[in-house]
Amino acid sequence: MITLVEPERIRTLNDAPVRSGRYVMYWMQSSHRTTDNPALRYAIERADRATLPLVVYFGLDQSYPEANLRHFRFMVEGLTDVDRSLESLGIRFILRTESPQEGACALARDAALVVVDRGYTRPQQAMYRFAAEHCRCPLVQVEGNVVVPVETASQKAEYSAATLRRRIDRLLDRFLHPVETGSPRRSSLTLDLPTLAGETTDAILSRLEIDRTVPASRVFRGGSGEADRRFSEFIAQRLDDFAENRNDPGGMGSSEMSPYLHFGQVSPVTLALLAQEHGGRGTPAFLEELIVRRELAVNFVRFHDQYDSFASLPAWAQKTLLLHQGDQREYVYSAADLERAATHDPYWNAAQQEMVKTGKMQGYMRMYWGKKILEWSPTPQEAWALALSLNNKYEIDGRDPNGYAGIAWCFGKHDRPWGEREIFGMVRTMTAQGLERKFAMDRYVAKIGKIP
Repeated sequence: MITLVEPERIRTLNDAPVRSGRYVMYWMQSSHRTTDNPALRYAIERADRATLPLVVYFGLDQSYPEANLRHFRFMVEGLTDVDRSLESLGIRFILRTESPQEGACALARDAALVVVDRGYTRPQQAMYRFAAEHCRCPLVQVEGNVVVPVETASQKAEYSAATLRRRIDRLLDRFLHPVETGSPRRSSLTLDLPTLAGETTDAILSRLEIDRTVPASRVFRGGSGEADRRFSEFIAQRLDDFAENRNDPGGMGSSEMSPYLHFGQVSPVTLALLAQEHGGRGTPAFLEELIVRRELAVNFVRFHDQYDSFASLPAWAQKTLLLHQGDQREYVYSAADLERAATHDPYWNAAQQEMVKTGKMQGYMRMYWGKKILEWSPTPQEAWALALSLNNKYEIDGRDPNGYAGIAWCFGKHDRPWGEREIFGMVRTMTAQGLERKFAMDRYVAKIGKIP
């Protein structure tokens, strides 16, 4: 069929025969938006072709690994935006509290076709496998949370940003363009399908039996509308100076888009095109982070089954860290001490507090934070596990390819061997003195101290 979605983004996950049905269904799993959403665009095309209405389904999985109230509130705030937008398009949004894959398969009994978007982590892959096995109609996956489809960019794990950049640069003209959505020809708003959509965020959250030990962020609110507002502010006030200011912990150089990208509340294509339209000296550096660095992280998770394990590190990094794991540590902190930011280092403490309070840590400090956990832990394996646990617990964008790759980088992934030192071996180090040479760190500490 003719489609506005590039064929490289599309693959069929099962061999179920095409059949008649009451509707076409888009199982929204990782792309929580209606703008620049290739899966939604493809589902609308298939519904129009079959002269059927389109429904969109989302299952709230209360048992999703490592998810807590902070993650759920941000996500549900985004889903309320989705509900309003879908209604304006004449599309019924079916929001339910249930196993997503089981709920999708149940609704698929009356569907001619199910379209699902794509995520890359182990829990997401398990959902797709279950649905592919149990869906009685075709299950088609459309990849829309990267600019260049992962396997189109590369068929293997890339060594570094430099090796992936060459591949992506050749493909940007083909894939960096907007995807118009529009309304399907037939409305589904009158279909009698029970849903929580339309309830308030608080009402939906009150139904969930989830971990509530981590409060919602007071700084970041979820949703495509909030992402648009923040990014417009970034373009107007900070994009021009992004290359110079992005690493300064005490400044405000970041785009703050990582939580919104994690939940698919905004498309990287949307952000890249807006940045290109603005132009200016900061745009190349921003596009490097948004596309090359972010998609290197996705490549890492896609081609490493053990992406959340110390075993995912390159052989040289594992060897050198294990060789030095018996080195004397000047400081060794327990997991509890680190979680409550009770170290001798005011800069590290501020970074930990920023993450706990807001749900997002400044990018340069996130690297320093991970390096110091390695330095202050009894073994590199314990350091890895603790860094990952804290990241996934407190960061709104925890459990994300960027987070897994970022932690792995602190231990040598996507980097090269450096001069050998105690504890780190040949893995790159970062020091408090280095921070002080580059930045006004007192300003960062003071800024975090003011956050309630």
